[in-house]
Parts: sequence; structure tokens; C-alpha cells
Amino acid sequence: MPKQEQKFKTMCGGQALIEGIMMRGPKKQAVVVRKPDGELEIEEKELNLVKDKHPMLGWPLIRGVVNFTDSMYNGVTALMFSAQFAPEEGEEEEPSKFEAWLDRRLGSEKAAAFFTTLAVILGMAMSIGLFFLLPTLLGTAVTVLTPSMLARNLAESLLKILIFVTYLAICSRMGEMRRVFSYHGAEHKTIFCYEAGLPLTVENVRRQPRHHPRCGTSFLFMVIAISIVVSTVIFAVWPVYNAFLRFLAHLAMLPLIVGVSYEINRWAGRHDGLFTRLFIAPGLWLQNFTTFEPDDSMIEVGIKALELVLPEKKGEDAW
Repeated sequence: MPKQEQKFKTMCGGQALIEGIMMRGPKKQAVVVRKPDGELEIEEKELNLVKDKHPMLGWPLIRGVVNFTDSMYNGVTALMFSAQFAPEEGEEEEPSKFEAWLDRRLGSEKAAAFFTTLAVILGMAMSIGLFFLLPTLLGTAVTVLTPSMLARNLAESLLKILIFVTYLAICSRMGEMRRVFSYHGAEHKTIFCYEAGLPLTVENVRRQPRHHPRCGTSFLFMVIAISIVVSTVIFAVWPVYNAFLRFLAHLAMLPLIVGVSYEINRWAGRHDGLFTRLFIAPGLWLQNFTTFEPDDSMIEVGIKALELVLPEKKGEDAW
């Protein structure tokens, strides 16, 4: 029986990639990708957190928006890095004229930063359009049946949840995404093994659960749930009937919603108990769509990525 240390909660966390995992610790970030030949490609970097230069950005509510944006950017950057090592099908495509022009004008690093920023903006725009604009537009159909603001708020709330769950369910059925979600499972299991104080071995990691309370899936559900509560209260006090103005109101409330969701998710991740378990249950259930059981090779990637970002001083990564 392996020696077990005292359990604790770590701030280390990660993201599943294409045949790989990104892990972030208190001071370092590591990306580990399994190449087609079976070897591991590793990229490490020191973290320069913006809150270290501007302490105000680390304040409650504000830090949620900052961390979410930072996670989006770093996540897309890591995803693009992992895509370089994906098995090629057919001949490699030549860069477009625009890509070649941008590379000449800005240089390869700045061009890559441009495309990463563009991908983040487009990703955020798609998420806002899918989970906020679409329910707002579809919710106007209720006005044909009743002018009740309560009925319209309820319809939009149900549509937000339905669209979100349907989106995750569709993604989970896609072959390539299932492998990404299996790496997601490996990431969670590795974190659990470390938090349990067990040696990071494939055998120990394999025995861990794959649903983690501090997962990004749970955070996104929290954003949807908080947006429902906030918008219902706001529109009950200040009714807005025009669909476009309602969407602008949703957009204006989004930074506050993300900030509140982050603080709640942070609190839930630090506490145990019946209330907390009930509170995080919907997010854990949704992870049935976004995490799958990994194979041993995926677990090896998770272990390597986590080992690279663990702090030298024990306990420095405590949540």
C-alpha cells in the first residue's frame, strides 16, 4: 500500500489539449503533448501574472474576469501548440497570403500572438452568441402567448440551460473530442491523486475519480446559473422588452456575472460538506459529457505535466 500524505487542495490545474495536457502551477506552466511517434513534446514557461504588476486586478470580483480572460488566451495558445503535433492527413497546407503577409510584417511570434488573440475574441463572441444572444432572441417567441415578463425570463433561463447541455452533449459524441475529453479525465485524476497525497504513478492516478469540483465545466455552468439569477432579478425590477436591448443588458452584466461565478466556484472548491456537495452537483453531472476515462498513456502525460509545475517548496500551491 503506497504511503499517503495529508490531503489538501491545490491551486494547480490544467486543460485538455489535442493529444496532450496543459498544467498551471503557482509559478510555472507546462504543456505536454504525445506525438504520433509516442514521444512527448514539452513546453515550459514561467508565469508572469498581471496581478503581480497591478495588485488591484487581484481583488475579489475583478480577479475572476482577469483570470478567465488569461485562461482563455493561454488555453488557446496551448491548443494551437498541441495542434502542431497532431497526425497529418494528406499534404500539409500552404499558409494563406494573409498569413504570409502578416508573418512578414510582424514576425512569426507577433503573428502567432495576433492569431491567438483573434481566436480568443472569436471564441468569446461565439459563446456569447450561443449562450446569451440566441436564448434572448428565441425567448421573444413567448411574447406571442403572454406579455408576462416572468414567463419570458423563465423561457430564456430554460433555453440557456437547454442550449448549454445540448452543446456539451453534441461535443461529447464527436470522435476527436472524446479523445480530448479523455485527456481531460486524465488531468482531473492526476490532480486528485496529488491532492490525496499519493505518489504520482499510473496505478494510483487510475483509481481516482474523473469529476473534479474546480473544473472549467462547472465554472461555465456557474456562469449560466448566475446569469439566470441576475438577469431575472434585474428584468423583474427594470423590465426590458426589446430583444436587442435585453441582449445589451446581458452583455453589460457579463463581467459581474463572471466575477461572482469565479468567487462562488473558488469558495466551493475550498469547502466540503453537504451544502457544498449539493451546490456543485449540477457541474459535476455535466462533467459526464466533458470527461472520459483515460488510457495509461494519457495518464502518463497528465503526471508529467503536473510534475513540471509543482513548486519546490511544499504547500506553496495550497488552494
